[in-house]
Amino acid sequence: MIKSQPLHKFIFDFTIALILLLLLSPILIVFSILILLIEGRPVFFTQPRPGLNSKIFNIYKFRTMSNSANTLNSSEDYQRITRLGSFLRRTSIDELPQLFNVLKGELSLVGPRPLLVEYIPLYNERQKKRHCVKPGITGWAQVNGRNAITWEEKFDLDVWYAENWSITLDIKILFLTFFKVIRPKDIDSSQGITMEKFKGSSDA
Repeated sequence: MIKSQPLHKFIFDFTIALILLLLLSPILIVFSILILLIEGRPVFFTQPRPGLNSKIFNIYKFRTMSNSANTLNSSEDYQRITRLGSFLRRTSIDELPQLFNVLKGELSLVGPRPLLVEYIPLYNERQKKRHCVKPGITGWAQVNGRNAITWEEKFDLDVWYAENWSITLDIKILFLTFFKVIRPKDIDSSQGITMEKFKGSSDA
């Protein structure tokens, strides 16, 4: 059974996100300048993602891929990731602009990660429950394997969170996320930065 998320979760998210933005603003400014100087415009990457009840919104990230003509025709996304972009992904700094999504109410600090819109028709009935709660910058799947676990395992963890969420659980996940960022591990099981696209579950 999915628990409804009350107003105090939004207030918790908004307050913490605002504090983090104030504290981390020097990092946001420094890396905005570095991306602009090294890679050029645009500094930020935006992409449509499904949110609560699969409502589409634009997620914000620092740009980590090259826009040069030599890489745009690459068949693999990881081949377009820049050296600076690789660092941003390993340290999760590329995710910091998503704090603005939290302030807008599109994201929570904690919840299932918002994935690609094209995945929506591929979910089975149980996996669809991950959209019954607001997506998050970090989540239960991220602190339990991140990209080193299978899609099915990740979705099981997302649905478990949707069915069992609480502010106490959110605080626990934020605490665990802090240590995951300090000690980057399990970023990916293949290329170290990206994960293979979801193609549907065998029981879909």
